[in-house]
Amino acid sequence: MPYTTEEGGRLNNFAREPKIYEAEPLDAGQKKSYFILGIGATVLVGVLIFVAFSVSHLS
Repeated sequence: MPYTTEEGGRLNNFAREPKIYEAEPLDAGQKKSYFILGIGATVLVGVLIFVAFSVSHLS
């Protein structure tokens, strides 16, 4: 671990920095998967909102 010595002899411990890398662009299959998941999430939220409004208006 990388230690540094400060004034008065105190040791200071720093965490290791992770390696940095660039993200790779999505390929066609990944884009299609994200699109399908987005549609599914939108439908799920819409159904949940519909159910919430339907249940709240019951007498």
